[in-house]
Amino acid sequence: MLDILAEPFFQRALLAGLAIASVAGPVGCFIVWRRMAYFGETLAHSGLFGVGLGLLLGFSLTLGAVASGIAVALLLMLLKRQRILATDTLLGILSHSSLALGIVTVGLVTGAAGDHMDLLFGDILTVTWADVAVVWAGGAAVLLVLGLLWRDLIAMSVHEELAAAEGIRTSRVELGFVLLIALMTAISMKIVGLLLITALLVIPAAAARRLVGSPEAMALAAAGLACIAVVSGLLLSAFANAITGPAIVLSAGFLFVLTLLRPQAN
Repeated sequence: MLDILAEPFFQRALLAGLAIASVAGPVGCFIVWRRMAYFGETLAHSGLFGVGLGLLLGFSLTLGAVASGIAVALLLMLLKRQRILATDTLLGILSHSSLALGIVTVGLVTGAAGDHMDLLFGDILTVTWADVAVVWAGGAAVLLVLGLLWRDLIAMSVHEELAAAEGIRTSRVELGFVLLIALMTAISMKIVGLLLITALLVIPAAAARRLVGSPEAMALAAAGLACIAVVSGLLLSAFANAITGPAIVLSAGFLFVLTLLRPQAN
């Protein structure tokens, strides 16, 4: 059984998973701080429609997922200006509608929506070296932009109105962060799947929040916990024949449960 650890497909999966985890941790911290978990889930669901369009029109599935995520994000920001429906209601409508539309589109193109269910739940063991390169490049880009937006996002997470009063262009910063989530979703869909990426973003960050106090320490802790979850999930998949994407998320959930055993950091 130990021979599997030396297999190229396992090594590729490990490298791709660690790249996603290293980015998911810091990005997930802001999702937790700003209570945007449902927003992230909506963008993830919209990615499936982009995949369907990519299959239909013959272009990159990753680009399709990014484009659909951006479109849904812009639509939501536009709809938030109305005062009739609450934001969580709009998110529920967009989330489930885009997911259903994506499943229907993929089914029309392939003849069976089940042909691409790996995009919903991930299939990290099938990644190629090209996929690894794309994930690392995309992850580096996300971290770079996140670093540029870091101080503004921190200020907005503490008090958005005060941040605006201090001259921070909150709409632009929020749009930039939303685009980061869309890109994160797109590059992660083959690793843990569109339905599970929100869990990898939220659970390690929520666990890290109980362990450390400062924002920077929380981002590092979240990345570390996400990496542990990826390694644990891969090992569980290898030795217990578990489905890899859900195994990674289950490992993250177990880590969160462990953090409940100690007092929360101030």
